[in-house]
Amino acid sequence: MKVISYNLRENHASGELVPLVDHFDPDVLCLQECGATGLPERIGELRLAGATLRNRLGLALYYREHRFSLVATENFALKKSLHDHLLAPADERVVGTRLEDTEEDREVVIASFHASPLTAVNSLRRAQIDAAHEKLRELGPGLPALMVGDFNYPWFHKNLRARMVESGFELNKSDTSTYARYKYFRGHFDFATSTGLDINGVTTLPAGVSDHKPILVSAGYREAQAEAA
Repeated sequence: MKVISYNLRENHASGELVPLVDHFDPDVLCLQECGATGLPERIGELRLAGATLRNRLGLALYYREHRFSLVATENFALKKSLHDHLLAPADERVVGTRLEDTEEDREVVIASFHASPLTAVNSLRRAQIDAAHEKLRELGPGLPALMVGDFNYPWFHKNLRARMVESGFELNKSDTSTYARYKYFRGHFDFATSTGLDINGVTTLPAGVSDHKPILVSAGYREAQAEAA
C-alpha cells in the first residue's frame, strides 16, 4: 500500500497533483493546506473520500476506488494554539477515513493530519497527535491505522517517539528532510505514525512549488494482526 502526503502551501502546488499521482501511482493521497472548496472529485484513479469544511487551510484524502471501499470519513477538531485562535478558522486538523481493502480483505484507517505551526510549543503538538490517534481508534476500533501529514515537529523527536511507544503507535521519518523553503533551515516536518502496520519505507519525493516536499509511505499489514483477525 502506497500513501503520498503533501502540504500544498496554501494550495499553490495544487497543479502538481495530477502528474504526482500519475508518476508515483499511490493508493491513497493525503493533502494539507489545500483549497477548502472546489476540490476535484477525482485525481487520476483516486476518488475524494472527504475534506475539512471549516478550515482556512484545508485537508483532504483521496483513495483508489478500484482497491478500496469507503466505510466512513470524519473530520476532527483538536486543541488550538494561540496562532489557531488568531488566524481562525482552524478547527479541523484531521481527516480520518476508514477503508475496506478489497485486495487484502482487511479494513484500515488512514488520516491526513496538520499540527499547529512552529509558533506553538512541542507539548501542544504532542497532545494534538495523541488526541488524533484516539480519534482514529474510535473510528476503527482495533484496526491498523496510518496517519501522515505535516506534523510541524522538525527536531527533538526523542520525546515524541517515546510518547508514540506508550500509545502503541510508531513514528517513521522519511529518508531526507522535507522542508525546502530556506537553504539553511532543514528538518523532518512531514512523516508518518502507525499501528498494526509494517512501514517498509518513507521516501522524500522531489520538491515542487510548495515549501514542503511530498513523502511516499510504503506500508503492509502486520502478519500477527492478520492472523488474530
